[in-house]
Amino acid sequence: MAVAFPNIKPSSRSYSAGAYPQTEFQAQNGAMSVVRFGSRRVDSELTLGFQNITDDQAVLILQNYERVNSVWDNVTFTGNDAAAGASSGLQSYLREVGGSGLRWRYAEAPNVTSIQPGISTVRCKFIGVLDGA
Repeated sequence: MAVAFPNIKPSSRSYSAGAYPQTEFQAQNGAMSVVRFGSRRVDSELTLGFQNITDDQAVLILQNYERVNSVWDNVTFTGNDAAAGASSGLQSYLREVGGSGLRWRYAEAPNVTSIQPGISTVRCKFIGVLDGA
């Protein structure tokens, strides 16, 4: 059962669509052979930046991280958080809901930087994984 990310709009985001799992072999004469191990992308990446949010919002993100990782779960996003402000076509990639089969997991713990009392900047990095259901 997926865990919804807190309803906090990012101030920045970076997305990489991942790659298809494959191995390339090149002969001495330059001929190339490719063995593909599946028809779905893997290892997509999403990095979200939240600048100058309240410490209470930072706590919501940290609590989400703990909740997701304590039971090996995944994160879901809506148009009101990670995908806020993107077109509907781009939102489906950012949310990985277009039939990719990928599920967002935290790639690392959120990084929290205190800016001033009560205000923080948070950076979250996610990786899209094909996880058996």
